[in-house]
Amino acid sequence: MDSKVPAHPVHPVRPAHSAPGAHAESSVHPAHPVHPGPSENPASETSSSESPAPEQPASEGAAPGRHPRERLAPAHRIAADLDGYLGDPMDDEAGPFSYKAIVEAEERDELPPGAVDAVRAWGFPKYLVPSGLGGRLTTLEELFFVTRGISRRSVTVAVMYGSGLLAVNPVWLWGDAWQRRTVADGVLRGDLACFGVSEADHGSDVMASESEADIQGDELVLTGVKWPVGNATRGRFVTTYARTGPRDFSLILVDKRELDPAAWSTLPPVRTVGLRGHDLSGVAFSGARLPAERVIGRRGSGLVQTLKTLQITRTAIAALSVGTMDAVVRIGMEYARQRTLYGSDIYRIPVIRDHLVKAHLDLLIAECVAIPVARCLTVAPGRLSLWSSIVKYFVPVLGEEVVASIGTVLAARGYLREGVAHGVFQKLQRDHAIASIFEGTTHVNLANVAGQLPFLIDPPAETGREDELLADLFCWTRTPPAWDPDGRLLQLTNEGRDEIGQRFEEISEEVLAAANAHAAPGVAAELKDLLSAIGTLRARIEEGIRKNEGDTSSVAALTRARRYCELHAMASCMLTWLHNRQVFGGAFEDGQWLVLCLQRLLQRAQPDTVLSEEFLPPLEDAMFRGEGERRWFSLLSLSALPPSLLISPEDE
Repeated sequence: MDSKVPAHPVHPVRPAHSAPGAHAESSVHPAHPVHPGPSENPASETSSSESPAPEQPASEGAAPGRHPRERLAPAHRIAADLDGYLGDPMDDEAGPFSYKAIVEAEERDELPPGAVDAVRAWGFPKYLVPSGLGGRLTTLEELFFVTRGISRRSVTVAVMYGSGLLAVNPVWLWGDAWQRRTVADGVLRGDLACFGVSEADHGSDVMASESEADIQGDELVLTGVKWPVGNATRGRFVTTYARTGPRDFSLILVDKRELDPAAWSTLPPVRTVGLRGHDLSGVAFSGARLPAERVIGRRGSGLVQTLKTLQITRTAIAALSVGTMDAVVRIGMEYARQRTLYGSDIYRIPVIRDHLVKAHLDLLIAECVAIPVARCLTVAPGRLSLWSSIVKYFVPVLGEEVVASIGTVLAARGYLREGVAHGVFQKLQRDHAIASIFEGTTHVNLANVAGQLPFLIDPPAETGREDELLADLFCWTRTPPAWDPDGRLLQLTNEGRDEIGQRFEEISEEVLAAANAHAAPGVAAELKDLLSAIGTLRARIEEGIRKNEGDTSSVAALTRARRYCELHAMASCMLTWLHNRQVFGGAFEDGQWLVLCLQRLLQRAQPDTVLSEEFLPPLEDAMFRGEGERRWFSLLSLSALPPSLLISPEDE
């Protein structure tokens, strides 16, 4: 690409950093002791998940032909509220979530003083508890957006609560009434939870677990050591994976308050490269007695429960990566606009511009991939076995690449523990490394995908609900149904169904038809060529799967799985455009961004693919505005949506 850059806009007065469309003046300093947070029942604050009738007349402020009753799902408003509350991390006076405070605390291997109190005061722990049990967790999409907001400041704090989410989900999914009520009450009061599965000698080989829970009458006697465990020292509840029979494993709800203090202990803290200040240690049980009814669900089902629980947290982990991408791209953009070399800011240097444009595209791609799967928990939970592994592999890998790319932009300044953004880039880089490791490494998740590929190339007959399912997943103005936790709805495989990947031909036809009618000049022609190239790549992958149907674990099989994940990302970008273009309008509907995202994804398999230079100005304009106005980098920055669409009809 050449160095042609749009004229730099005049930097406006910087408001508190906010989600796209949020009102900057609504921000609240995190030091405030009391904050009402979002309403107690976000699900009630939005219109029906069905799309509003198109016959509604246009109203003042709405784009021509837009439907004023269309509203973004509540997750966006909740995220904007949190972002305003925590303040701009670039502002040294923004309290415990300023980069200055975060870096200073890390030097002491601590969390910033007041950080946990701030997120508790806002109400973040309530997003770990389903609304039916008194919390605010109605959809995984809401938790995803909230976690993204915290992660763009401190991945460490987000991981602390993420570890808690992993621990409590089995209780929501399979626990009895007493277990649910006890854990819900504790979490709502601020108690932490942890998930004790791993053991030092066995890692992910959970079938080799040595921890045992002997059944003695109406009691369990628990013995074993779990390590490493997040929140092991501070956590009250320990969801523990232990052997309950010769070939049986169960999940057991351990409340430390019920145990004899002499029967358990915590291990010394584990020193880590990143996540400094996070409570990572272990817990040892030695003949700890607890009631037999502390087994979660049916005894002997612990392995299946663990595999299903991971589907939810694997999806949520993508929020850590998207938040980190937003943070580092912003740091890179500001540095590139302020750093002067050779008589101009360094953004004008072609290679710097190339890094920043591609990093921004990667962030937009990550949104397209992650948000629909976050919705999947309540829209189509039976698909999470495949889609959660795709997200868990693909989005953290994108995040790692973006962080490395911005490191190139910052050069020597990115290596310093001071200077640019107080040296927080180094912390973000170290902290984000965990995203590809826990809840199944990159290779584990690729193996999960590879194992299902032979069953996906010859899909079962369609049900007739595919179009509605895809609309529920990809339309940002539809509100997903509220979560009523039921572990039976989660599946260990997709049973041969993948409505996103298997409908490539139908999706391509829809995209081309819509582009010919509504996209900017040149977009349809470029899409036609791109979709032809992608179709060829898809056919080659399918041929490889058919020829090696029994191979699901070799390096070649994992490579095919990687390509399948990339095709999933391409289809997700196309579906995001199809299902939001009419309402979003603006540069979003024009579709240049879609061409660029598909080209960027195709570069992974075909590195010689070139980004269309003529389609870059709208993207760069959105990048400059997002950096200048302190808004999230998001697809919403390309839309013509007025800020009022963050408000539900009942709020007006």
